[in-house]
Parts: sequence; C-alpha cells; structure tokens
Amino acid sequence: MSAVLEIAEPSDIATTEVRQHRRFSLGEYEKMIERGILTSRDKCELIRGKILEKHWEGDAAYPPYHRFSLDQYERMIESGILNKYDRVELIRGEIVEKMTIGEPHAACVMRLNRYFTRLLGDQVLVGIQSPIVAAESRPEPDVTLLSPREDFYSTATPCPADILLLIEVADSTIGSDRTDKLSLYAEAGVCEYWIANLNNDTVEVYRDPQPDGTYADAHVATLGEMLTILSLPGVSITVDQFFTARRDR
Repeated sequence: MSAVLEIAEPSDIATTEVRQHRRFSLGEYEKMIERGILTSRDKCELIRGKILEKHWEGDAAYPPYHRFSLDQYERMIESGILNKYDRVELIRGEIVEKMTIGEPHAACVMRLNRYFTRLLGDQVLVGIQSPIVAAESRPEPDVTLLSPREDFYSTATPCPADILLLIEVADSTIGSDRTDKLSLYAEAGVCEYWIANLNNDTVEVYRDPQPDGTYADAHVATLGEMLTILSLPGVSITVDQFFTARRDR
C-alpha cells in the first residue's frame, strides 16, 4: 500500500507546544547522588533546578539538559524522587512535563477506553496514559491496546512486542506526536500507531515501522471512514467515534 499523508496546515493547529523539562530541588539532586542514581560518570550539575551537562560539544550557547538512562529514570521512581504527582515521561533521555489536557482531549480518551473495553473484553488490556518502554524511553501514550497477561504487567512494563495498537490524542501536541513520538515508536518497532487529531477531526494511521524511525505506510482517515486494526482482525472503529461528542458541543 502506498503511503498517503496530508499534514494539517499551521492554521489547523490550535496552540504551539513548548516542551518543559522537570526541575529538581537540591534535596532531590542530593538524593540521586546518595542513591547512586547519579555518579561521577555523570558530568552534570544542578543550576536553578535544571540538571545540565558540565561539558558539551557543538555550537549551543547554553549547556544541554543531562540525559538519563531508562535505569536511572526507573530508580528515581523506585526511590520516590518521581511519584504519582509528577506528570512526566522519559523521551530519549529527557525528563519532560506532560501537557495539561483539555476537555476534548479527555473526552476522546474516555470514549476510546469505553469503546475498546466493551468491544474487546478479555481479548486485550487497555492502557490509559500508562507507561511503556520503547527505545530506552518511558512514554505514557493516551491509549494502548496490549496483549493480555495474568499479572496485568505488574512485574514488567509493556514493551513494543506487547503492543497491538498505540494511540496518541493530539491538539497542541500534534507536532511532537508526528515527529518525536512517531520516530520513537517506529524505531522501537510499535506495529501500529494512530494520532487522533483534535484540530481537524482526523485520525492519522501509521503502519510498518522502519529501523530509521519512520513508518512505510501512512494514511489520514477522515470522518465517515472505518478503521481496522492489523493485530486484531475483524475489529473496527469509525473516525466519527473519536470526535462525536466534541462536534456536538
């Protein structure tokens, strides 16, 4: 199948996303050192809450943020430095704040949760803004359909081999969902990735991940179209089911 993708014009995008990094207190920074999360090998320092590289290469006028490994990030969670009140995710070593979601975004996520739970029952586990592990990152996608496990992934974070479908709901985040998140999911081998675009009521469908961080098959589905899921033959959802409540407001 040939790739067909029509990207929304800038006027279709409601707001501009600004990525914010999580800031740390002196106590949190010292706890990282005390617990061995940061060691002498990590050439970094705390400057006004930012953990920055002490030595860097390139033409940047300011030091870049220190990049954390997946192991370091998970140890921050285990030690309580990061907790349930932190709306953050690890994206390619950067600990970034998640955008606050508005009512249309929340409604779309809840609608998808109810639809897939009712339709598929025990065939899948539906993850809602739950973490996955992908390419040494720990993002928290809006909706993830997972292969069922008896332990409900209590002993292991889901990885791409467990993912049947991954969905991000986008408004102001459309830029990063099409670039940073897309390349991350493709590189990790997530088999199917959808972006529910609240700016123009379309669903962008990406399939056939490539090692270079792209998808070979891309298509924009509009209102009235039926979507099928490659890993779940016979399962379908219309584009309208993503956005109906928003249009009726």
